[in-house]
Amino acid sequence: MMPNRSADVVVIGGGVVGTAIAYFLVRNNMDVILVEKGAITAGTSGRCEGDVLVCDKMPGFDSRLNKFSQDLFPEIANELDYDISWTRKGSLLAIENEEELEKAKKFCSQLNAEGLPVRILDKYEIHEDEPHLAPDIVGGMETDCDGSLNPMALAYGLVHGAKKLGAKVLTYRAVTDIRLDADGCIERVVTEKEEILSKRVVNAAGAWAPEIGKLVGLDIPIKPRQGQMLVAERTFPVARRKVMEFGYMMAKFESSDYTRDVTPEMEKYGIALVFEPTEATNFLIGSSRRFVGMDTSCHLDVLRAMAQRAIRFFPVIKDIKIIRSYAGLRPFTPDHLPIISETEVPGFYVAAGHEGDGIGLSLITGKLISQMICGEQPSITIEPLKLSRFKDGYRQ
Repeated sequence: MMPNRSADVVVIGGGVVGTAIAYFLVRNNMDVILVEKGAITAGTSGRCEGDVLVCDKMPGFDSRLNKFSQDLFPEIANELDYDISWTRKGSLLAIENEEELEKAKKFCSQLNAEGLPVRILDKYEIHEDEPHLAPDIVGGMETDCDGSLNPMALAYGLVHGAKKLGAKVLTYRAVTDIRLDADGCIERVVTEKEEILSKRVVNAAGAWAPEIGKLVGLDIPIKPRQGQMLVAERTFPVARRKVMEFGYMMAKFESSDYTRDVTPEMEKYGIALVFEPTEATNFLIGSSRRFVGMDTSCHLDVLRAMAQRAIRFFPVIKDIKIIRSYAGLRPFTPDHLPIISETEVPGFYVAAGHEGDGIGLSLITGKLISQMICGEQPSITIEPLKLSRFKDGYRQ
């Protein structure tokens, strides 16, 4: 097959991360082709919530990286000629008991030290804020800067903006090979339909990034971590903004220094309350965390446990009907940080492993990859994000 296309950069992956990279690159005057094996947002970006949060990030580099990305959203929302439903209502972590409250106060003070607008609500304040919460909830942690959007609209908006600036988008094109030249540098990308000459490739394939890495001989330590979601019927306003349980962090980071009062099924499936009101006047319920390979099917026992956990925090929803469910794959790394990095293969970059933070970190990822490729100073240190950090065999 003779090459019939060429580009400065080929971006592989049509989720929010890949489309953000394409947008920032073409905005920086690069000739870009984005390749996606299915439709835009056919993977994880089309099977998730649209949260842009710092409330559930570990204080330090993790919270700073997410805040830096979060602050890009108002600018991009105004810049794109596309409604991404960006809002900034803040978020709330519900606290179940006094032991959790003490941990939350310490966590809150650490985030405050990072300059983040986080505060503890007492029992009176949280029930005034969210009157439908269970009466025994003892407090909450509020983060004013947290926002949300429509993740599919974000990806399509970025594609729309990138195309207007000259990018080409090839969907339903699975990448079958990436060929190197005699010096071991990137030379071309082979899809099912064409060959594309390019000296740079960005692997933004999310949970599928290890498959793309193998094409150039790289081991990328990402594995899929399944999450399931429930979607309710339209109903009255149950909550005015996103509500999670403080124990969500324990489940997310698999903390062993605190044991939640949950059923064995909830513990087994990594279930913690995530409650997301929508513009359509219904709500989403999550979340679960399981390592089940590439399985995206929903399982009744997991969904039932998620519903039970949600009812514990919002008893008023007990009789509200669930209309559908879905599952997605979070691209998990052993240290819970994404890989945004050059690699030992000249011209090959990785932008994947964001786990459940791909929406929130999409814009900073796009900006950092664009800065790397264009030889600009990164907006934030990239040392903790390099693929080479796993060279010592750190795995989970």
